[in-house]
Amino acid sequence: MSGQKTVTPTAESLVASAKAAKTRGLPPLEKWNPPFCGDLDMQIKRDGTWFYQGTPIGRRELVKLFATILWREGDKYFLVTPVEKVGITVEDAPFVAVDFEAEGTGEAQNLRFETNLGDFSVAGPNAPIRVVRDENTGEPSPYVRIRRNLEALIDRKSFYRLVDLGVHHEGWFGVWSGGEFFGIIPSDELPEA
Repeated sequence: MSGQKTVTPTAESLVASAKAAKTRGLPPLEKWNPPFCGDLDMQIKRDGTWFYQGTPIGRRELVKLFATILWREGDKYFLVTPVEKVGITVEDAPFVAVDFEAEGTGEAQNLRFETNLGDFSVAGPNAPIRVVRDENTGEPSPYVRIRRNLEALIDRKSFYRLVDLGVHHEGWFGVWSGGEFFGIIPSDELPEA
């Protein structure tokens, strides 16, 4: 035995560690390298609702605290503190983009997205928009990067508004933001209006 006490992670221990490490802004997760402590029965559903042990977490401030320590490695998600790293399940994307504001037009346009937890991100080179289409139905699932490598699923009403702003560029129909063009669908696949 190494003499170290084995710790079983809980939501409560993560809250305590996250609060202890809380600084202004986002914690420096990239500087922390705690040991993996196992998986926690926590899930983020496609609609952005967080669950712990099968029950929705109703306290928005608690969800926002957990979101500040959310980390992604490949397709896996973790809550990370200076002393713990636990796996959680994310059904689709950890955030939902529930609204956006458009400023400017054409190539000078900026799209500022807001998430269900009050985070903001301006789409551009460091916060790309991407659209994944279902292989069977062709149904689009649009995403925008919010921070680090964490994305938000763009909700349906916001996606329809994006499409209203869409233009054709180099064979694609899409939108401009932050000096970048983000293709939504090849122009020749657009249905006739």
